[in-house]
Amino acid sequence: MEGKELNKVWLAALLFCIFLGVFGAHRFYVGKTQTAVAMLLITLLTGWIFGLGFYITGIWAVIDLIMIATAQFTDGNGKILAWTV
Repeated sequence: MEGKELNKVWLAALLFCIFLGVFGAHRFYVGKTQTAVAMLLITLLTGWIFGLGFYITGIWAVIDLIMIATAQFTDGNGKILAWTV
């Protein structure tokens, strides 16, 4: 049963990162609220200045995406989001 929960969390975090990564949705989902709020504020407050916020959080989201896909990303409790069968 625990493996299925990890699959769900990993896949959901991956999808949130792909589609809403610049807003920190994947970080909200896994419980990293402080950095999620930072991503959201950077995007919203500086996103309109030549798109600067989108570049900053976009790079941050791509790094998170790579970490999620390679099972290196942790949740708010420090557990790795691994895709297991």
